[in-house]
Amino acid sequence: MTIDFTAESSGLSAELRELRRDLHRNPEIGLELPYTQKRILAALEGLPLEITLGKDLSSIVAVLRGGQPGPTILLRGDMDALPVAETTGLDFASDNGFMHACGHDLHVSGLVGAAKLLVAHQAELRGTVAFMFQPGEEGMGGAKIMLDEGMFETIGQTPDAAYAIHVAPGVPGTFVSRPGTIMAGANTLHVTMHGRGGHSSRPQDAADPVRPILEFGQSLYSMITGSFSVFDPIVAEITQLTAGTAVNIIPETASLGASVRTLSAESTKKFPELATRLAESIADAHGCRAEVVWNEQYPVTVNDAAEAHFVADTLTEAFGPQRFVEAQDPVMGSEDFSYVLEQVPGAFLFFFVTPEGTDPETAATNHSPEVLFDDAYLPDQAAALATLAWKRSLED
Repeated sequence: MTIDFTAESSGLSAELRELRRDLHRNPEIGLELPYTQKRILAALEGLPLEITLGKDLSSIVAVLRGGQPGPTILLRGDMDALPVAETTGLDFASDNGFMHACGHDLHVSGLVGAAKLLVAHQAELRGTVAFMFQPGEEGMGGAKIMLDEGMFETIGQTPDAAYAIHVAPGVPGTFVSRPGTIMAGANTLHVTMHGRGGHSSRPQDAADPVRPILEFGQSLYSMITGSFSVFDPIVAEITQLTAGTAVNIIPETASLGASVRTLSAESTKKFPELATRLAESIADAHGCRAEVVWNEQYPVTVNDAAEAHFVADTLTEAFGPQRFVEAQDPVMGSEDFSYVLEQVPGAFLFFFVTPEGTDPETAATNHSPEVLFDDAYLPDQAAALATLAWKRSLED
């Protein structure tokens, strides 16, 4: 059975716009989002959904059981905002010091719309659709917490497929995805050189940790170009340097911090091994000791090839060939939907929603206090999610 969700979604336009703007006015950050959770629950009230709330975070898992047997599909929408003071000048702008500068207010609203579209066809729906409303995407790993709390057990099984849409600036109305790696893994590197302090006039009596930390910083970039393939690139940027309390004192320690983006699990594993070896050898040459701390914040986001092709075919059929573009390269930002895609074949995709009249080439980007997203595209976002779930349910 074929359903034109793009036609049906137009009737939800005003409702979804109102929800999005209310959430935009009242952004919350982190794992505890009581207003956001309450507002979503109100939007879902009366629908035949099995609702489960998170224990250690304000998550919502809403499960729709179809009237026919079939697979289980997961749709994700993240809920949290950023600690950014908004400067858009919108009449529904936030004034509490937080902002939905990454478009999660649209993600939530689009997911609510998808739920309403699919509920209207519950009797004909094959299988189960789970709607994952997730807090704490912005660095808190909310997806992993939901998985650890037993989200799949709540749903009843590990899903057969999972999809998530993320809004971004670009040519309005364009969906973008690709098979394989679509977003980088996010990691942090902290290196501290422990030396022996002293007076700046007598460096021979000290073990200066500043010299090896500077040498390590320079050598790190050479290590990357000499040890990693250009076809599996790494972006490493030293963003912190700390040493000393006075200009005439050789400090006991010197340290640096770096953000490291990787595009494969192999590079993520290899990088800290080589960085540790490099730091220790340089420290030893200067009579110091190196301490290396590596943190894998989010894994690489990898789309299942078959699911990515399914997304491309499905959205091209639903919206037209001009509305879907395959990305040539991954994005070096990161995303904790990666935790879901480590366990479930699925796809992550972008949806460009720059307002009409704004040049997509110069538009403010995600996380900017000036970024603008056009909620006129919410019906298309809801229809895309509903269509993916519906079409995928017919595959098995």
